[in-house]
Amino acid sequence: MTEQDQLDAIRDRIDAIDEQIQELLNQRARAAQEVARVKQAAGEGTVFYRPDREAQVMRRVMERNQGPLSGETVALLFREIMSACLALEQPLRVAFLGPAGTFTQEAAIRHFGHAVHTEPMSAIDQVFRAVETGDCHYGVAPIENSTEGVVTHTLDQFILSPLKVCGEVVLRIHHNLMGKAERLEDVHTVYSHYQSLAQCRDWLTRKLPGVQITPVASNALAARMVAEGDDPGVAAIAGSAAADMYTLPILAPNIEDHPENSTRFLVLGRQEVEPTGHDRTSLMISATNKPGALYRLLAPFADRNISLSRIESRPSRRESWAYVFFVDLLGHVRDEPVAEAIRKLEEEAATVKVLGSYPQAVVR
Repeated sequence: MTEQDQLDAIRDRIDAIDEQIQELLNQRARAAQEVARVKQAAGEGTVFYRPDREAQVMRRVMERNQGPLSGETVALLFREIMSACLALEQPLRVAFLGPAGTFTQEAAIRHFGHAVHTEPMSAIDQVFRAVETGDCHYGVAPIENSTEGVVTHTLDQFILSPLKVCGEVVLRIHHNLMGKAERLEDVHTVYSHYQSLAQCRDWLTRKLPGVQITPVASNALAARMVAEGDDPGVAAIAGSAAADMYTLPILAPNIEDHPENSTRFLVLGRQEVEPTGHDRTSLMISATNKPGALYRLLAPFADRNISLSRIESRPSRRESWAYVFFVDLLGHVRDEPVAEAIRKLEEEAATVKVLGSYPQAVVR
């Protein structure tokens, strides 16, 4: 058999496999439509998206993968399959901190897939409001960065918002300097979100000493301002998606100070999520004003060997010098140790609000 005969045989096999894949994809899509009909007949309303179910499917996909495709590649393929099938049940509208091209939009697509309709909002409080009013089914907002810490605007919204945390996304963040300048030395002003500027502080000091640093509402807005402006000495720090969207040359790639720089985003909704066995719970707690109050808030978790992954304090907005604590722990509110800890906590705290239990992000 000649080399050409071998190649033709392999290509015929690939064509046959492609036909099988296509038929199986359509079988899965028809099964999704059946799910929608059953839910509608049972009067389950509009709750078609199940974060717990999707998280379990994705974990099984990665666990059973044998290669040669990487686990990340297979997970991305299945995310899009699930997204397209869910759109047959109910097209989802997802609010995010805009404009288009932000890392928050990238996180929304990473979590929900490209079949959702992403709706840009100009501020984090508008992301919350879009979900609260029902204009969007879900929202995505940044909560913390691995090098610069918590996003306080997101935390503050939870003080009064009735929304639940339904999921999380951890996204590796790569920043790029982009603009119309011919040379790096021609840049005199840099726009970006304050968090992005902070994550590139050392690089800016070393490579662009003395330039004017101007914070704006988002890095995608910075890219748009540079694209629409006439001054070639103005540049932006943003992701590659923004560079593509606004047709801006990248003057310097991957300028973040820490190569492992990541941002965690929360998925906001109105539903409670079932346990998956790999969950995280977020709480908001206010303490009574007496000595040892914080110790008594944390003791119920330590006594039951519950791991706390984050604790932050914020002004309560209700009275001067009063604070609320935001706590993330590993586990679900239906896990007995967690439920016991919360019951004990309610005896000590002024208020305890469960912001949500949700699947831990699969970091890829």
